Amino acid sequence: MRSTHTRTGEEKFWITLLWVGAVGVLFFLMAPILAIIPLSFNGGQFLTYPLQGFSLRWYEAFFTDPVWIRALRNSLIIGIASTILATGLGILASLGLVRAKFRGKGLVMAVLLSPMIVPVVITAVGFYLFFAPLGLTANYPGLILAHTALAAPFVVISVTATLQGFDMNLARAAASLGADQLTTFRRVILPLIAPGVASGALFAFATSFDEVVVVLLVAGPEQRTLPREMFSGIRENISPTITAVATVLILFSTLLLIALEALRRRNERMRGLAG
Repeated sequence: MRSTHTRTGEEKFWITLLWVGAVGVLFFLMAPILAIIPLSFNGGQFLTYPLQGFSLRWYEAFFTDPVWIRALRNSLIIGIASTILATGLGILASLGLVRAKFRGKGLVMAVLLSPMIVPVVITAVGFYLFFAPLGLTANYPGLILAHTALAAPFVVISVTATLQGFDMNLARAAASLGADQLTTFRRVILPLIAPGVASGALFAFATSFDEVVVVLLVAGPEQRTLPREMFSGIRENISPTITAVATVLILFSTLLLIALEALRRRNERMRGLAG
């Protein structure tokens, strides 16, 4: 009994130590965010503690300044357009990689995922050198195509993982009943892989919305996105409005994570029902 009690006490000690370490690491990662959010409500002109009163003036400045509104609009336009393209291309690539059997499939997958691995600075320089002779710099089409290439790998990974657990006999059954490939995909495959598609699309949108390096090299003055405007503000004129923008982005990212978690749980429930 004594040895059992000692062993239980040791287990509790290590579990407590693990929790303390986990909380410490979490606090270390969250500290910069926790420091930024209160500053967005500071009534003073400078980013300093203690706060000089409570004010929403910097949020008002963000939502009324034409420069920030234009940057937000550009981020939404480019993000939504690149997400639509990346999702469509990612689904097609995933279907081809899962269903087709050919030599060099691993190499094709590596090429598709290379934008996630190659440093974004190198990718941005490559985009600029490739797009410049084609007239795709300093305009929306070039920036949308560049963000599509950066976002597509997230769709490929998410949809491919979902298709790995998909029963292809369902597609064969639909084909045997007279459905063509487009109808089979729209009525059978797509509804079942919808959680993976939605997760990939959310990751793609977040990737485009937060990207700044490619925008620095490929975009023009009319395509300045929200991260690009924040980058310029930090370098040229540090305004507390940036903290308000950062807080809005933090809230937006939190909502995306909540949506991804909801989709993950729905996907698990669907797999459980299918099993």
